[in-house]
Amino acid sequence: MRDDATAGRPKGMSRDELLALPVAVDLDTGNRALGLGRSKGYELAKRGAYPCKVLRLGNAYRVVTADLLELLGLAA
Repeated sequence: MRDDATAGRPKGMSRDELLALPVAVDLDTGNRALGLGRSKGYELAKRGAYPCKVLRLGNAYRVVTADLLELLGLAA
């Protein structure tokens, strides 16, 4: 049984949560929005195969929210 903060929380994000995201989000947030696990998301980003635009800033990845929303069919 999991005792961490994510236990019992849904894996994905609601429409309202998605629409409230800033211009770019960390890879873990992008993974959550897409329903991807952490390992799979990082693997895709490293290979350049993430399903939407990812920026590499030093050692960090940032997912462009506009591309993420478009992929999910929520673009304005």
